[in-house]
Amino acid sequence: MSTFNDQHIAETLQKAVNGLSQKESYGKVCHEHRLGEPSVSIEKMGVIVNKIREILFPGYFGNTTLDPVSINYYMGVYVDELFEMLSDQILAGLCFNCIERNEAEPDVLGKMNCARSTAATFIATLPELRRKLAADVDAAFLGDPAAKSKGEVIFCYPAIRAISSYRIAHELLKQEVPLIPRMIAEMAHSETGIDIHPRAEIGESFTIDHGTGTVIGATCIIGNNVKLYQGVTLGAKSFPLDEQGNPIKGIPRHPILEDDVIIYAQATILGRITIGKGSVIGGNVWVTNDLPPYSKVVQFKPKGLKFADGAGI
Repeated sequence: MSTFNDQHIAETLQKAVNGLSQKESYGKVCHEHRLGEPSVSIEKMGVIVNKIREILFPGYFGNTTLDPVSINYYMGVYVDELFEMLSDQILAGLCFNCIERNEAEPDVLGKMNCARSTAATFIATLPELRRKLAADVDAAFLGDPAAKSKGEVIFCYPAIRAISSYRIAHELLKQEVPLIPRMIAEMAHSETGIDIHPRAEIGESFTIDHGTGTVIGATCIIGNNVKLYQGVTLGAKSFPLDEQGNPIKGIPRHPILEDDVIIYAQATILGRITIGKGSVIGGNVWVTNDLPPYSKVVQFKPKGLKFADGAGI
């Protein structure tokens, strides 16, 4: 181990500072904010998502009192707080997007009006989001014999956290909010191990049992009453390339699951294929072709073999 004197340490640190300050060093990984424009904040987005959960699941998160006299007051306070916080972050996302597109003259006032209008439009969808999430909670509760109550499902099940984040992010994406929907989805991914792209289309009464390692790609379409288990991948096959050899983006490349499909743990479903209504796909199965309705796909039965004295190890 080297031993430096104070002067050598100072020179070493200054050398690092000089290297980190060179534009060719930071140019590709630096985002330069324009004066007066807000910055997107992961920490603030975490607060916003928690605030939305307080609104969607009153009595479970936050300090909401469900007294008929006071509930309107609490909802009013929460909605006002959410509106201001979300408007600020949507504006930050819009400003970030402008720099990404190299727009020369930012229209901050116009973007501020757009952000506030978008935030209000999103908040207007919260009653419908609550209805959908209530159906997701019912699906998780009814589908898991270990669940003792719906409160346990809401508090403890990672699938509900991931699905609620997905439904929030998906609604914002539908309103063409840049960057923020993907941030919300990746925050949930980090928290739960469940990776749901906000662009996916997912129907009602959706549940994921356990959930760790589940991946749902951007162009997936999932019907109603679908159940997935841990480790399921709804992914894409290899990407087609353009004339320059770059992957072609934006094309449908992930599976379509019709209503009432069940996919068990570690199954891998790849490509723009359709899994027909009511189909059941067993664990560790690899599927790359369409399946008609009410299909059942499982592995071959394992052979029973006897081992003695360490044979077979």
